[in-house]
Amino acid sequence: MALRTIREIGDDVLVKNCKEVKEITPRIKELVEDMLETMYEANGVGLAAPQVGILKRIFVIDVTGEDPMVFINPEILETSGEQTGYEGCLSVPGKSGIVTRANYVKAKATDLDGNEFIIEGEELLARAIQHENDHLNGKMYVDKVEGELVDNEELIAQQEEEE
Repeated sequence: MALRTIREIGDDVLVKNCKEVKEITPRIKELVEDMLETMYEANGVGLAAPQVGILKRIFVIDVTGEDPMVFINPEILETSGEQTGYEGCLSVPGKSGIVTRANYVKAKATDLDGNEFIIEGEELLARAIQHENDHLNGKMYVDKVEGELVDNEELIAQQEEEE
């Protein structure tokens, strides 16, 4: 396993469409392990392959810190409801913005063993699936931000003031 370099906003790889994974090879498995290690090291909730420079339809998510999920060739089947809140991205370090997304998502993907699965998620999991899936289509959350991006330190100070 190895840490990969997280590509940042402005890198062309982040605005390109990813290619379908045809076969789960040892290289794909190594990529996924590296992505998980990189995501945890950066204190992220999710990481998509293009964020580490690989144009493959793969992302990883762990909303609890204890339950990593691997999505290969994901497809969002259904969405409903609405949630609006601050969102950040490892490719836009130190910044957050308000984004409105569906509150419920039903998605289909393949796991590392080649098994297809369907997952339903709400709130943070739904937000993460939509966010990471956008990366696979060359889209970033900054394109959906309502208003301005804010500095994370300012946001934390503001939230502490409100408490």
